[in-house]
Amino acid sequence: MQKSIDNRTKNRSQMRRGSLADQLHYKFDNFMSRGTVALVSGLALVSLAFIFLMSVLVSLFGVAPEGSDRLDLPESLWSVLMRTLDSGTVGGDTGWAFRLTMLFVTFGGIFVVSTLIGLLSNGINTKLEDLRKGRSRVIETDHIVILGWSLQIFTLISELALANANRPNTCIVVLSELDKVQMETDLYDTLGKLSRIRLVCRTGSPSSMVDLGMVSIQTARSIIILNPSHDQADTQLVKTLLAITSIPRSHSQPYHIVAQVQTPKTLDVIKLIGQNEVEPLLSNDLISRIVVQTCRQSGLSIVYMDLLNFSGDEIYFKAEPALHGKTYGQALLSYNDSTVIGIQHANGAIQLNPPSDTLLQADGQLIAISKDDDTIHLTKHVNPPIDSQAIRIAEPAIARAEHTLILGWSDRVSNIIQQLDHYVAPGSTVVVMAEFPAAEVDLSEETLQLQKQTVSYQQGNPTDRAVLERLNLLEYDHVVVLCNPALDAEQADAQTLVTLLHLRDISDRHQHDFQIVTEILDVRNQALAQVARPDDFVISEQIVSLMLAQVSEQKQINAVLADLFNAEGSEIYLKPVTNYVAVDYPVNFYTVVEAGRQRGESAIGYRRQADANNMAMSFGIVINPPKDQLIEFKPEDVIIVLAES
Repeated sequence: MQKSIDNRTKNRSQMRRGSLADQLHYKFDNFMSRGTVALVSGLALVSLAFIFLMSVLVSLFGVAPEGSDRLDLPESLWSVLMRTLDSGTVGGDTGWAFRLTMLFVTFGGIFVVSTLIGLLSNGINTKLEDLRKGRSRVIETDHIVILGWSLQIFTLISELALANANRPNTCIVVLSELDKVQMETDLYDTLGKLSRIRLVCRTGSPSSMVDLGMVSIQTARSIIILNPSHDQADTQLVKTLLAITSIPRSHSQPYHIVAQVQTPKTLDVIKLIGQNEVEPLLSNDLISRIVVQTCRQSGLSIVYMDLLNFSGDEIYFKAEPALHGKTYGQALLSYNDSTVIGIQHANGAIQLNPPSDTLLQADGQLIAISKDDDTIHLTKHVNPPIDSQAIRIAEPAIARAEHTLILGWSDRVSNIIQQLDHYVAPGSTVVVMAEFPAAEVDLSEETLQLQKQTVSYQQGNPTDRAVLERLNLLEYDHVVVLCNPALDAEQADAQTLVTLLHLRDISDRHQHDFQIVTEILDVRNQALAQVARPDDFVISEQIVSLMLAQVSEQKQINAVLADLFNAEGSEIYLKPVTNYVAVDYPVNFYTVVEAGRQRGESAIGYRRQADANNMAMSFGIVINPPKDQLIEFKPEDVIIVLAES
């Protein structure tokens, strides 16, 4: 009885373990599933064992070619190896014993060694395919990482290349879900070969911690997050920020993250996630403010482009101990080749164009426009050469009602109208025309809460010449042409260009010069827009790209840009030169700066109206001119200033 029980137990144990063949089959399956490295290693060992075994047998039994001496072990190893690698070698063998033995060796080579070579070849192809897919790890430090992909990336990388031209071996790593080869092709076709900049593209998700580790996010100097404009854009941004901040930093410095944000409500969430590590750029709001400011002043967008790109003069911060205890007004005249525009106080607060009698504190810094951060030097003039006789202080012009036409529709329309209300005089009007039925558009008083303007809406197609003719364009001072967000960039820009051509033709026919601001999404279409001769451009993707590049290089710039484009405080204005100096004879820019100081303004440049349509001359815009250089102004020229209004 006990023996029967023991047998049943033994049988059940054998059933659980399986037969020897099953166990060997199971172990073989496990081995095969380990991948190419395990297979190559296993087959290499089998191949070596087979070659060695056959060599020993050949040497031991004295198998040799007819008429040859017995082969020793080294010679037999070589003979067997050659026949496993090349099946044609057996064709020259003599003696049937040796032929049959080597034929067996050759068959072994075909089944074992050839399989090994095939696996090696497949492994190499697989590795090359992985490299093509952009899934290999980036081993970099102090590099710039761009997360995401949009039209902004071309201008962004171009500007970063200019900003880092004096830093050899700068690496810019792009991580997006696009194919690596496609990204590299698009970047090369648009930007060409960038000197002294290494571009590395990787395919992956910006919100994946594994993929972020692949681009060495923890060692990056700065991180730029591109955030396309769609409903879930900020949701993905929050996920990406959470993933980045969950990866421990490899340096003592905190992360420097510049993030493009679509909606203001996301800012509170970003503060909770990144604290002081994230510099958010509220792109839609900033573009709306720029549209409003540029639609009222011809040439203003060119000033912004000049300040924001790295090919001209930029904004820098400068600690100047020699000026501590002096006033802001004295600081305005203390530099010949740089232009002071504000102060950063000891607590980090930014104040552009403060009152002239504001004292400069020991822990504060000046905010200045200069060619580079190492070109901000105090003037050699002990007493600035100011021509007091040339200064003219004119009375401010009386504000009048303005009439604005907005063609097209986007999510920014309401914000544009609300921002415009901060600048215009009472009695101003805004007319919006788009293809949507009036019932689908909310421009009610309750929504907009305007103080100085009235708003009306008309349904119509802005690309239709007859529709534009019926609008009576002669009544308007400013026209804003917006792109259709429902279309791709090329189609939207094409419609904008058609509208622009009609507007300029109507303007020329009636000899009525109204101010036109055009939104162009793709910077590559800017040259086409020049044909229609618009006064200004607001290239949405380019403006945002320039801001992202500036903030990625200088974290403090974000606060300056927020103040500069805010309706409260000082903004950039272009005002008649006759309000500042006489135009009867040449004067230097020291005199212009002093005239501005007496008006509570900071002069930063001028515009020659004679070159207003000359692209090669920056449309007449000159920022940060040498202050001791004589300038021959014309009555139609304007001075560019930072002022309250």
